[in-house]
Amino acid sequence: MRHWLSRGLLLFLALSAAASAEVSGRVLRVVPHANLTIIDPFLTTATIVQEHGYMIYDVLFAADSHGAIKPQMVSQFETSKDGRVWTFRLRDGLEFHDGAPVKSEDVIASLRRWGQRDPLGQRLLSLATAMEVVDAKTFRIQLKTPYVAMLETLGKGSNAPFIMPKRVADTPADKQLDDTTGSGPFIFKRDEWRPGEHAVYVRNSKYQPRPEPPDGLAGGKVAKLDRVEWVFIKDAQTQINALTAGEVDIVEAPSFESYAALKANPDLEVRKQRLVQAILRFNHLQPPFNNPKVRQAAMVSLDQTALQRAQVGVVALYSTCYSVYPCGSQYATTKGMELLGKGDVKRARELLNASGYDGIPVVVMQPSDQTTLGKFPLMAAQLLRQAGFKVEVQSMDWATLVARRAKKEPPGKGGWNLFITNFTPFDVASPLSHILVNAACEKAWFGWPCDAEVERLRDAFVGCASPAECKAIAEQVQVRALEVGTYLPIGETWLPLAARRNVKGLINGNILVLWNVERT
Repeated sequence: MRHWLSRGLLLFLALSAAASAEVSGRVLRVVPHANLTIIDPFLTTATIVQEHGYMIYDVLFAADSHGAIKPQMVSQFETSKDGRVWTFRLRDGLEFHDGAPVKSEDVIASLRRWGQRDPLGQRLLSLATAMEVVDAKTFRIQLKTPYVAMLETLGKGSNAPFIMPKRVADTPADKQLDDTTGSGPFIFKRDEWRPGEHAVYVRNSKYQPRPEPPDGLAGGKVAKLDRVEWVFIKDAQTQINALTAGEVDIVEAPSFESYAALKANPDLEVRKQRLVQAILRFNHLQPPFNNPKVRQAAMVSLDQTALQRAQVGVVALYSTCYSVYPCGSQYATTKGMELLGKGDVKRARELLNASGYDGIPVVVMQPSDQTTLGKFPLMAAQLLRQAGFKVEVQSMDWATLVARRAKKEPPGKGGWNLFITNFTPFDVASPLSHILVNAACEKAWFGWPCDAEVERLRDAFVGCASPAECKAIAEQVQVRALEVGTYLPIGETWLPLAARRNVKGLINGNILVLWNVERT
């Protein structure tokens, strides 16, 4: 299969194999689900960038496999009786890759930069009256009002508040970092990074993991590998050929079409690695989806089952889920979705005719290099056309889509109307963390929904006093967000991962992490 790979990538694999021949068991080659073009984990929500973040940075808190928030960089913390003052102390032995100790000033600068980009971070900054250094290892956050979601915020799983040196965290939040110094278990070899070909990480020999066993994103992060090589291969079949031939050790997101054949290969282990909520996002700023009636018509026309069948096909890997929160979770409810995502073409046509839709084309972005997403837009376009929409599907690679979705211009000037992606349960677990029901206008995620009532309800959730009250408010948030059409959930998908059988210690989860992993 080698003739299918680029000459540059072939050279990289050959040189890497030669250089590491004596320690091949300590080198892991991974085909990640996407190309790494951005290395600033605060600048984008793209999962590949978050996975890059977990390789090189550490976090204050993290969720274990059961969702419980556990200390990571923090050794101890306390809260004042009125719940308005939180004091945290860093554990001993924390050190950045350049040898400098991690200090409280680094933490505060990192939280401030992260808080300008992340919805939960924005809420924390809006409630904080002060973030201050007590001493080199102790910092304090003072609040206007009690904030019961403090640990959930600091322990956010995706778009995590990674800790950086102050000099790095002082970089403006809208400018990409040019310094990747972290304190995590691996070090990014920026000099070996070739977007579209490969990225390399080496073990941080000075990293001191926590004593607990690894559990989800929490626990001890023991780097058992000397070197991790991300090898970017676009073609799905070439990925599988490389894995089968032993040229790579892991394919993070193999195509669904290859699932049965991979399962049948005795040299490979195939697992359901992570559960995601598939979502369809509207651009609220540009016609026709600046009209809520048009959004409603689209939401009625779309069919979760048809979309999942077209994209995934393997029944064991998908299910419908008529909730903005993960099905089976504490806030899951079908309220407000009775007519949505069921593919009622007749009703959708009636709503579209009554909406004033003038036939303007809907520009749908399709990520052609994403095996877990690429077919969704094609089926969505078909369903929208059946309801009376004019649709134009524009194909592009994922990196281009990620850059383009940030544009607010009309589609004719490089903007967009609709795209589909996946989010982890971390992102959609509650009204506070849910990046897609956020309707804070310019501060909302790409698509920029704007609704004062949604935001009022999310604010009310902060102060809910009992599980019953919290659940009731969460349901109200869902109902209103669906009325407004901030987005449409289109089902839940298990994304498979395929690995050689000599890869041990992989941790199942919604972010691929490579601590605890070894190659025997």
